[in-house]
Amino acid sequence: MRTIPPALLTGLLAFAAAPPMLADGHWPAPVRALADQGLDIHAEFAAPGGLTGYAASAQGRELAIYVTADGEHAVVGTLVDAAGNDLSSEPLDEHVRSARDAEAWERLERSHWILDGDPTAPRVLYTFTDPNCPYCRRLWHEARPWIDAGEVQLRHIMVGILAQDSPAKAAALLGADDPATALHEHKSGTSIAPSAQPREIEEQVYTNNQLFEEFGLIATPTTLARDDGRLVRVQGMPDDGQLVELMGSVAP
Repeated sequence: MRTIPPALLTGLLAFAAAPPMLADGHWPAPVRALADQGLDIHAEFAAPGGLTGYAASAQGRELAIYVTADGEHAVVGTLVDAAGNDLSSEPLDEHVRSARDAEAWERLERSHWILDGDPTAPRVLYTFTDPNCPYCRRLWHEARPWIDAGEVQLRHIMVGILAQDSPAKAAALLGADDPATALHEHKSGTSIAPSAQPREIEEQVYTNNQLFEEFGLIATPTTLARDDGRLVRVQGMPDDGQLVELMGSVAP
């Protein structure tokens, strides 16, 4: 994706254009121009005042585009009504954020993780865990009430990013005969020793590391939950309020 000029994200954009959008689904010229500059166009939506809305994104940021009735100009930004209510957030939720969050959740499901808790527990959390991360260990302990009650299953995506031996330790946990037991012992105080693992296991750690980077994360643990289709993400050790939000309830 090309770098988008900052003015594109904040200002009023006007373009000489072709006729308005045709019935066969072609975008009007202002929308095509924005797409050529790097925006991803996700969907068209109804807008008031004779405008036609388009849900778009650029470099992880959601954007609403509003094309005038003549199809010759477009405004990028937030549309508000007479009371100051934001009319752009809902269509961006529906057409951009929800689809993006669903795709992210699927990627988490396909990652290489170790289960902590009952696999039938109704609430699923993913957490990026480095074997050398003291805050990951603290999260493991603080999550016990929900996990032991069978309300939450915590899926540890093993990464190796904090220390030189982190990848080997992560691979040793993933490659253990019983990864769940090995993780439990490691978190309880018997630290796992780094050990050589089959190439397939080492590649699992590498793939998890790539996912961590692609998600733009900077801290372990980073924990993700899903509420009403939207991702809840907390980087670092959650505070008390964040922990309750992630777990979906107060401690049982």
